[in-house]
Amino acid sequence: MRGPLDDIVVLDLSRALAGPHAAMMMGDLGARVIKVEAPGHGDDTRGWGPPFVGQEGQREATYFLSANRNKESITLDLKDPDDKDVLLRLADKADVLIENFRTGVLERLGLGVDDLQARNPRLVVLSITGFGHDGPEGGRSGYDQIAQGEAGLMSLTGSGPDDPQRVGTPIADLLAGMYGAYGVLAALHERERTGRGTVVRTSLLSAVVGVHGFQGTRWTVAGEVGRSQGNHHPSISPYGLFRCADGTVQIAVGSEGLWRRFCSAFDISPDREGMATNPERAANREKVVELVETLFAPWPAEELLTKLAEAGVPAGKVRSLDEVYAWEQTASQGLLIDVDHATLGHLTLPGPPLRFFTEGAEVTPTDHAAPPTLDQHGSGLRRWVADQP
Repeated sequence: MRGPLDDIVVLDLSRALAGPHAAMMMGDLGARVIKVEAPGHGDDTRGWGPPFVGQEGQREATYFLSANRNKESITLDLKDPDDKDVLLRLADKADVLIENFRTGVLERLGLGVDDLQARNPRLVVLSITGFGHDGPEGGRSGYDQIAQGEAGLMSLTGSGPDDPQRVGTPIADLLAGMYGAYGVLAALHERERTGRGTVVRTSLLSAVVGVHGFQGTRWTVAGEVGRSQGNHHPSISPYGLFRCADGTVQIAVGSEGLWRRFCSAFDISPDREGMATNPERAANREKVVELVETLFAPWPAEELLTKLAEAGVPAGKVRSLDEVYAWEQTASQGLLIDVDHATLGHLTLPGPPLRFFTEGAEVTPTDHAAPPTLDQHGSGLRRWVADQP
């Protein structure tokens, strides 16, 4: 597969989601990604279902399919001397190694960073943990929902302070993978200057804290602890989900100019008491919500969205996932890809979120490989390393 990383070999020793997602991101960009799995059962996510698809004996978990496109699979028992030798030979040829073992596991297997980089000084190692490699809770195992809670995200999500909710996707894992891939690319760039690989570390905790955004500085600078407050923004008003005649509509009135457009569209004064400025509207949020929902009450959602668009007020609906994947705009951005799976046949998968252009022409990689079956490429990869000097 052609792409900006088509000269890079990635050895993916990770399992579950954060590490596999980072490796998949690099595979999407053309890197050759070799996924190392445990014999017999493979990556944990091969068993994370329902739903499963395929015939009995060849069933695949859709969870695994979500994080492992554009990879080859080989099974290796890292405690077996022959398989360990195959892994070391693969690491010798790799540019990047990704792992998310608990701290100290690889060292006990004789596969620590020092051992690997002694053989291959140009190797970049991405290591992902739950809560960090050091510190008072370094090495603590981490799963997505636990990390969402421990890193504060659940306290910001839900209908109110007494209703903490997890985000509906494994966002801590996904963000750790994204930050990890971002760090790897920086390390590869640095290697061009130094000739040596470095170690990149991140964690589920780090990734979630890294996206606290304004909620973080709200506390560290202003001393305010953010709490969940449903579908309305704590600092901008009106900004959120509002009821209308037959459902709901979202609006984002993010400037005073937009507030005046909104008011003009509905024939109300923008200077009414307690609502003339955003700080006033944020302080009187309940009254603003009541006003907006009164204005929206006669309007069906589709007609209301048209009216808001004509007024230049950002607005949208809340789509279910089937609606998202049926939406022409989704398809137009390359967010659906077609692949041929070894046992499942033709599959449509969510696609990479990046596009590339050179001199006005799109050069985004479009030829993608399906997620592999367990050990699908094992014999070929063993021959490949055996043939290498």
